[in-house]
Amino acid sequence: MGAMAADCADFYDAELARHNRHLRAAADIGTRYRVLDIGCGAGLTAREAARVAVDGEVVGVDTSAQMLEVARRRCAEEGLRNVTFEQGDAQSHAFPAASFDVCISRFGTMFFVDPPAAFANIAQALRPGARLVWMVWQSQERNEWSGAIQQALNPESTPSGDVPMAFSLGDAAVARTLLSAAGFKSIAFTEVHEPVYYGPDVDAAFGALSSFQMVKEALAHATEPPGKVSKRLRDMLAAHMTSGGVLFDSRAWIITAKRE
Repeated sequence: MGAMAADCADFYDAELARHNRHLRAAADIGTRYRVLDIGCGAGLTAREAARVAVDGEVVGVDTSAQMLEVARRRCAEEGLRNVTFEQGDAQSHAFPAASFDVCISRFGTMFFVDPPAAFANIAQALRPGARLVWMVWQSQERNEWSGAIQQALNPESTPSGDVPMAFSLGDAAVARTLLSAAGFKSIAFTEVHEPVYYGPDVDAAFGALSSFQMVKEALAHATEPPGKVSKRLRDMLAAHMTSGGVLFDSRAWIITAKRE
């Protein structure tokens, strides 16, 4: 299972490489910062923060034990000693009070069952004046990858009123209300318009897509021959092939705010 988790982590880090640069610049980590990374996955953003916060420390939190295993191993390989990883849901995790200077997250804060509770819990872990720098997806219709995959899986489908959780903070007004209720001020949104990268060619992209939960489920429940669905997926990926690999348009927000 470890190898599979590592492959998944590598795909995700490559997919979001262009987004990562923007998050790193916005986070502007200081050498003595105590950094909290929410939904840290296999730890790329935590490692990047740790390389800068040489006299500080980084705590990464994620619900996936497998991803955290990869994260710990990669930190050990790099000799980073100022990072710790904790398994838990940031909604209810017992964080030390008022102890972090900045909270970062790369697409890790859209999945809470109870966002008000989660944001309040994260807020109490930050010292007064601490910053929050989160990257979240904008609305589903502004993220071509989501619609293109859905359409290829089920051409008959009409967009439903159910917004997948990945886009739960896509509406700036909703995100602003939640953050302000949790005690954040100076809330600002910066658009990141970069493509997501699905692989160097159609085969690699198809292999990656086949591991997505939504794709697995659709193939398992397909009423038509699986080969037909696979061909549509491949055709859709081929249509997005560029000299830089398989790319899909996407739009994200970097949300910044200050803890009161």
